[in-house]
Amino acid sequence: MTCDFLALAVPGVQKLSPYVPGKPVDELARELDLDPAGIVKLASNENPLGPSPKVLEAIRDELAELTRYPDGSGYVLKARLAERCGVVPAQITLGNGSNDILDLVARAWLAPGFNAVFSEHAFAVYPISTQAAGAEGRAVPAKGYGHDLEAMLAAIDADTRVVFLANPNNPTGTWFGPDALERFLARVPARVLVVLDEAYIEYASGNDLPDGLQYLARYPNLLVSRTFSKAYGLAALRVGYAVSTAEVAAVLNRVRQPFNVNSLALTAACAALEDAEYLAEGRRINDAGMAQLEAGLGELGLSWIPSRGNFVAVDFGRDAAPINAALLREGVIVRPVTGYGMPTFLRVSIGLPEENARFLAALKKVLASV
Repeated sequence: MTCDFLALAVPGVQKLSPYVPGKPVDELARELDLDPAGIVKLASNENPLGPSPKVLEAIRDELAELTRYPDGSGYVLKARLAERCGVVPAQITLGNGSNDILDLVARAWLAPGFNAVFSEHAFAVYPISTQAAGAEGRAVPAKGYGHDLEAMLAAIDADTRVVFLANPNNPTGTWFGPDALERFLARVPARVLVVLDEAYIEYASGNDLPDGLQYLARYPNLLVSRTFSKAYGLAALRVGYAVSTAEVAAVLNRVRQPFNVNSLALTAACAALEDAEYLAEGRRINDAGMAQLEAGLGELGLSWIPSRGNFVAVDFGRDAAPINAALLREGVIVRPVTGYGMPTFLRVSIGLPEENARFLAALKKVLASV
């Protein structure tokens, strides 16, 4: 006797499609019988530097305690983040990556009858978490592939509980400035929680992007989400955090799973915060790599969306799927973004100089034959 468990799932989950991550190196190697050592992965916006030596040393020191549960409060990491962010520890919420933070928000504030507002071409977790909670997701048409903040304001109604913003935005790399954020926050109803996703903020330079932390004191309905997965190079360990009012953090802690951040991740994040040289080198590599890719793409006659992240979305002006398939055969993994409503684009992460050069050479070869 069989049972249709999908039919028994809650309505929001029934209609969901699973999140599709970037293709792993080992998977491509198995599929095409390639040498994993010869594959270049530029698909998941990972830090190409490898982990910080200080992080590796801290993890080694922690290994002897693997039989112990982690500190469920994350006391030490929260204290260091609070000092770094200019807040008190009660304003910090730790997550199993910043994805966990986004999902906690949906579980705490969204339900059938409510809605969340986000931009077209925005991070896939926003609609996934919203729909899983049974709420309505309102995807506002993008403006120049970025957030149309005026249109997003217009989409808010009496049933809106959450607005998701990403700055810079993934997968487009677009951004908005301090004045635009100020105008937006000043007009959002106080009962609507604004989630400002700053997963890539550490790659920003100058005054192009606002620092969301500077707005917390004036806007109690603001939550700033950040991660150690990108610039800090800890993607495998899954640790992110939110900074908000203590009241908002207390609500999130009602639904946060106990021990949601493991001991190695807590230890690694503390060490990463102290390694300013690693962060600076990552920014330098990213800036140089972005310039390298933009120059190479220009030579190939291609266009792209200007980006403030560690990736660039390249427009091929035609279905990008055959180009992606051909790049895979060359041992180069990039990210298709058809699921984001961008079928003519591929998103390319910034790698080391030799990885960027490998991608550009493979792309030149592919474009000559596809």
